[in-house]
Amino acid sequence: MSVDGWHTLLVLGGIRSGKSEFAESLVADAPTVRYVATAPAGDPEDTEWATRLAVHRARRPGSWSTEETAADPGRLVEVIAAAGPNETLLVDDLGGWVTVLLDPAHQPADDTATIAELAAAVRSSTARVVLVSPEVGLSLVPTTPLGRAFTDALGATNRAVADACDAVALVVAGQTAWLKPATPAPAHAVPPAATSPEAEPGRAAAPQHAAPRTAAPRNAPAQAVPADLGTGDVTLPEVLTPAAAPVPAPATSAEPGTGDWAAPTMALPMIATGLVIQPGMELPMPDDYTGPQAVDRLATLDIPGAGLGVLEQVVGFAAATQGTSTPRPWDSVRVLLIQGDHEGGASAGATPGESARRARQTRAGRGALARLAAENRAALQIVEAPVSAPMEDGPALPADEVEAALRYGWRLAEQAADAGVQLLVLAACGAGAEAAAAAVLAATAGAEPPTVLGRVITEQGEIDDTAWMVRCAAVRDALHRTRRSAREAKDVLAELGGGDIALATGVLLGATARKVPVLLDGPVGTAAAMVSRDLAGQARHWCLLPDHGGRPGVRLAADVLGLTPLVDLRLDLGEGATALAALPLLRSALTLAATLPVHPSLGGPDDSDTGDTATGGGAEPDFTEPEPAGPGPTTIGSDEPVSPGRRAD
Repeated sequence: MSVDGWHTLLVLGGIRSGKSEFAESLVADAPTVRYVATAPAGDPEDTEWATRLAVHRARRPGSWSTEETAADPGRLVEVIAAAGPNETLLVDDLGGWVTVLLDPAHQPADDTATIAELAAAVRSSTARVVLVSPEVGLSLVPTTPLGRAFTDALGATNRAVADACDAVALVVAGQTAWLKPATPAPAHAVPPAATSPEAEPGRAAAPQHAAPRTAAPRNAPAQAVPADLGTGDVTLPEVLTPAAAPVPAPATSAEPGTGDWAAPTMALPMIATGLVIQPGMELPMPDDYTGPQAVDRLATLDIPGAGLGVLEQVVGFAAATQGTSTPRPWDSVRVLLIQGDHEGGASAGATPGESARRARQTRAGRGALARLAAENRAALQIVEAPVSAPMEDGPALPADEVEAALRYGWRLAEQAADAGVQLLVLAACGAGAEAAAAAVLAATAGAEPPTVLGRVITEQGEIDDTAWMVRCAAVRDALHRTRRSAREAKDVLAELGGGDIALATGVLLGATARKVPVLLDGPVGTAAAMVSRDLAGQARHWCLLPDHGGRPGVRLAADVLGLTPLVDLRLDLGEGATALAALPLLRSALTLAATLPVHPSLGGPDDSDTGDTATGGGAEPDFTEPEPAGPGPTTIGSDEPVSPGRRAD
């Protein structure tokens, strides 16, 4: 099953309903698409039919490949059955396929058996398959035998394929209604007919009204990851708004935590009961063009110095993830604090219960993370991850709990995207988390544990080398224990990573699927990014690393992932807090890039002349002198009295 909660989808609709455009929008983010054309060529003298086919061909991007199955209806079954898990198929449409199936040239044929073969191929397919079909069940029964044969065969095909597919959508007059699953799916608009085929239909979707969700009580405890997450009914942790953030969010965006959820940023439905996270998933990539365009544009701005320096990376990153060459500062930010401990030698030197105390402190609005979140007007969400067993003795987390943690993290990212969050900050606190991250790095990057495991600092600020050696031994023993084990992503999470890193990996994957950028900060986030490479290589392109914090493991992971730390302040304020400390600087760079005009020498406005009516310079500038603090005239740089409101020349 695909990362969107389904891997097979049937799109039904009438003539000119927009069903084909909607189906194309569902796979617009796939790197490659095989377009399966089923319609016969038709009469060479039928120019109107040829025009229809030409319009369909013109909408297909150049990266798509096309396969014709009109000559043999059985070829469609073969194509679907042979497609691999990393492929995406778009079949348009089943009406043309039925037309060929009923063609006397292919008779005698068992139509019922052929339809059953198609349904079986769809049901067993490991690829992402979107099928388009006309809905003829709402029309009158045809008066001709051939018309009745066609509608009967197409109706039977639609029923069989709909039963085999994970999801079914009906497009009526350009509006989409989800027929399957039974639970309401998000509303998705069909792109207008005039929309360019290259435009991304899922980007910047207009918010839709949805049923509000009741927030949990403010003093509710952090909720652990449930094992039965697949039901989709689990309540997610409360979203907190720090009291020290007095500036309200803009009226145009949803306030995190209010319960008003916006429409998804992608045009792909999410089925909570069917999400399966697996290697080779096809997730969207940032825009390849707008990032470089935004950086090139910086050279034209009216900046007195050499420019933004390394902060140009921030502008390019924001432009690529926002899909515009003039990116805006992130207004809605949410911090996800993952609290989860590791037992055994990984937690040597850690004070028992310290991570739980940090989580309670943050929930109460105290501590570095909460204070910085308030300064940045960022919402907080505290998530309790499963406790991880000693990795030197056995698996840190059972395989089923790894699956639950991945899906739970995905849902947290989904919730943030639905609430209009524009940037996620991934934070973590937990005993033994750094040692677990070092084990993940050793398994995925071939690092030596002592080189990526930071020194142990006690609460009194002293270095505890004994505890550090115990942690190194635990990682060494865990790697020796798993030396013959598979190194697949889920195996690494189960054997070494544990609950917090698995949950963080799910957050990264879910954020990538919904095109929400993530600020990484610390060993848990970077270890999760390393694991996510094997599940979806696109995830790292949605991550930004403000500072390495002086941690050797973070440095190595950043080098492997190609993430260049923006600053070298060596801040170590706790995972997540360092990113928040750097966030105002990142926002400042985006503000300048978005608001500064082009230099006058390159055609920009020349606003250096303030205007002086005495010299013919133009209108008066839009400012006045401030009122004096007390009675009497005010002097400005001279002995001449200047009355209030008079401009000093």
